Amino acid sequence: MAFSRSFIGHGIGMRPKHYGRYLAERPPIDWMEVISENFMAKGGRPVAVLEKVRREVPVVLHGVSLAIGSVDPLNQTYLRELRELADRIEPAWVSDHLCWGTHRGAYAHDLLPFPYNEESLSHLVDRVTIVQDVLHRQILLENASSYVTFRDSTMPEWDFLAQVAERADCGILLDVNNVYVSSKNHGWNPHEYLSGIPVDRVGQFHLAGHADKGTYLLDTHDGLVIPEVWSLYEEAVRRFGRVSSIIEWDEQVPELEVLLDESRRAREVEARTLNLPTPAPR
Repeated sequence: MAFSRSFIGHGIGMRPKHYGRYLAERPPIDWMEVISENFMAKGGRPVAVLEKVRREVPVVLHGVSLAIGSVDPLNQTYLRELRELADRIEPAWVSDHLCWGTHRGAYAHDLLPFPYNEESLSHLVDRVTIVQDVLHRQILLENASSYVTFRDSTMPEWDFLAQVAERADCGILLDVNNVYVSSKNHGWNPHEYLSGIPVDRVGQFHLAGHADKGTYLLDTHDGLVIPEVWSLYEEAVRRFGRVSSIIEWDEQVPELEVLLDESRRAREVEARTLNLPTPAPR
């Protein structure tokens, strides 16, 4: 079965700072990505905002607690609640991270890396298959930023991610900023990463800011996308074509207009790169 990719335009992440705006007006954006875990309750203001936004624009559910790479059994309660949320909201798709994050039932609340080898690959494919069967839908897995490597790895990250997507028949959420951050931290070529990812498996792009800590880059989501990441995004557009994108901004969240300007830039880069008509201002 092939991955089914739909293009819904260019969006932003929905953050509490802007809830008042979203309740008062239609979101001035193509679509919105929300953190799944923040909306699993049956009521409350966040759910009311989400339901209102969903009536007006497409929504994508993006999780941080699936822990697909952990060796703990998959959390069936979490999966049931995620499926119920997806059934209520009817998102364009559901995504999470290629990482682990639990040990003996305790959540680390972090996106932790693991060795890229055949044992990990088989483990990931089995768990993605289970998740997709429970949710009754394909999911997208995102490449996370990393700060360590493992002696037990036998393949590069991009090859591992590509094989997970092909064998488990899922999609890829390609975080362009994370590709750049990890390439600087580990000294590999980000262009080789992009060329190693299958075109027909990429369903979404992430763009975000990061912090330069001198000896390493830290994925912080607290600032503007830097020129080098915009350049890498342009290369990604040339390779993968029209892929829906969002701007991630989780800390020191600015006024909504700043996020909209960043998303508008993503639209303009896409149009220029693919020789599309100049996008009209929103």
